[in-house]
Amino acid sequence: MLGILYDIHGNLPALEAAIADAESAGADRWLLGGDFASWSPWPKETLERLRALSRTTWIRGNGERWLRDPPLDRPEVLAALAETRPGVGTDEGWLHSLQTQVELDGVLYVHGSPLSDVESFAPEPQPGEERMLAGVRDRTVVFGHSHVQFRRPGPNGSELLNPGSVGMPLDGDTRGAYALRREDGEFEFRRVEFDVERVAAAWRALGGSFGRMAAQRIERGSD
Repeated sequence: MLGILYDIHGNLPALEAAIADAESAGADRWLLGGDFASWSPWPKETLERLRALSRTTWIRGNGERWLRDPPLDRPEVLAALAETRPGVGTDEGWLHSLQTQVELDGVLYVHGSPLSDVESFAPEPQPGEERMLAGVRDRTVVFGHSHVQFRRPGPNGSELLNPGSVGMPLDGDTRGAYALRREDGEFEFRRVEFDVERVAAAWRALGGSFGRMAAQRIERGSD
């Protein structure tokens, strides 16, 4: 069984809860979908925990890309990132070099969409969204980035599935979100409790505008 973990954002307590829940359900291999740990309360600890898992497949998120390729067109993001160290040390180059998409058992896994790691599908169909498929047709696409757990039909015969965010959910539910793909090929959405107050306090302790914003997100489960 495949455990699908996206958008952890260095939330070690939520990650531990998700791993324990997935393993109790039978997960024995893992798809790690990007935005793991940079600029967070527990960057190195999160990476160490992920590395301890067996049979892992990693893909890069925009957070890993920004380690070497910062978003120069978004000065507000640059300013926020400059307030906190990434915290991943010598893993910076390795994280930046990760693959951007992978196919496992006929399913395509990306971070934001096949087109971009910062453009993602909405829970409801949007005009022109087929552009983000970048020519992909007639297959299931699993993606993250928006931190909202949902599944729906997409354009061009696609099936779109967002497992949600392990570490910073934004769908109104403060519990960590992830998904399983069972041996029969079916997907299952899961939620896990974690110590919201502890994690919010850890984000605030980082300081800066991003730390304050992240703490509020953790507490509310939304922006």
